[in-house]
Amino acid sequence: MAVIPEVSSTNPKPTTKVKNRVKNILLGIAIACVVIFCLAPVMWQLLTSFKVNQDISQVPSVYFPTRITFNHYTELFTRRPFWRYILNSAFVSIISTAFSLAFGAPAAYALARLRPWGGKFILAGILIITLFPGILLFLGLLEIIQKLHLGNNYLALIIPYTAINLPLTILVLRSFFEQLPKDLEDSAKVDGYNTLQMLLQILLPMTIPALVTTGILTFIFAWNEFIFALTFITREEMKTIPVAAAQLGGATQFEIPYGPIAAATIVGTLPLVLLVLFFQRKIIQGLTAGAVKG
Repeated sequence: MAVIPEVSSTNPKPTTKVKNRVKNILLGIAIACVVIFCLAPVMWQLLTSFKVNQDISQVPSVYFPTRITFNHYTELFTRRPFWRYILNSAFVSIISTAFSLAFGAPAAYALARLRPWGGKFILAGILIITLFPGILLFLGLLEIIQKLHLGNNYLALIIPYTAINLPLTILVLRSFFEQLPKDLEDSAKVDGYNTLQMLLQILLPMTIPALVTTGILTFIFAWNEFIFALTFITREEMKTIPVAAAQLGGATQFEIPYGPIAAATIVGTLPLVLLVLFFQRKIIQGLTAGAVKG
C-alpha cells in the first residue's frame, strides 16, 4: 500500500519577503521626497520669518536659524494695519463664497433635476467658461468698474469673484444632486413640499460635504486673488492680504524686506490651513462621495 506523503505548508520564500520590504522602503522614500518637495517652500518661508536680518542676507545661506526673532511679525502689525488687511480679505472671501453657493446651488439643482429647455447648451457654456483664465476678463471688468464707479469698493471684488466661481460651484453641486435618489423628491412632493422647500429643507442638508468642499475652493480663490485686488482697490485701508504683502517696503528703496514678506505670507496662509484642517472630514466626504456605489 503506497503511503501518500503529507503536504506540509511551506513558508513564503525569503526572497518574497525581501522584495516586499524593499518595495515598502522605496515607497516610503518616494512619499517622503514628495512631501519634502511640496512643503520645502513653506518651510523656507516659515524659517525665514524667524531669522534675523544678518542670517537672511548671509552668504552662504543659513537654512536653519541659530538666532530667532519675532520682530518681522511685530513689524507687520505696528508699521501697517495688517489686521485690517486680514479683515478685508475675510470679508470679501466670505461674501463672495456665500453668493456663489446661494446662486450656484439652485442653478445646479435646476440643471440636474428640472431639465430646463436648452439645459445641455447651458451646461456646455458653463464648461467652456471654466476653461477661460480670469485674467482674460480683466480689461472688460476694468471698463465695467469704471462705468459703474465701483473703484475702491468691496463690490468691485465681490462681484467678479462670485462670477468666476459660479461655474465651478454649479458643476460640482450638479454632480451631487444627480447622485441623490429621486425617491426623496417624490416623497417630499407627496408630503406637500414645493421645489424651494424641498431644496432648502431636504436636499441641501444632504449635500453639506459638497457645499463645504466647493465653498472652501471658492474661498481660497478669493483669498489668494491678486490682479483684481491690486487694480480695483487703491485705498490703503481697503487692501487685501496678497496686495499688502506684495507692497511691503524696506527702510530704503533699495532694501527688500525678506523677513516681513515671509512673515506676511505665513500670516496670510495660516487661516487657510486652519480652515482646511477644521473642515477636513467634510472635504474628504465631498471629494469621495459617489466614488463607491451601494
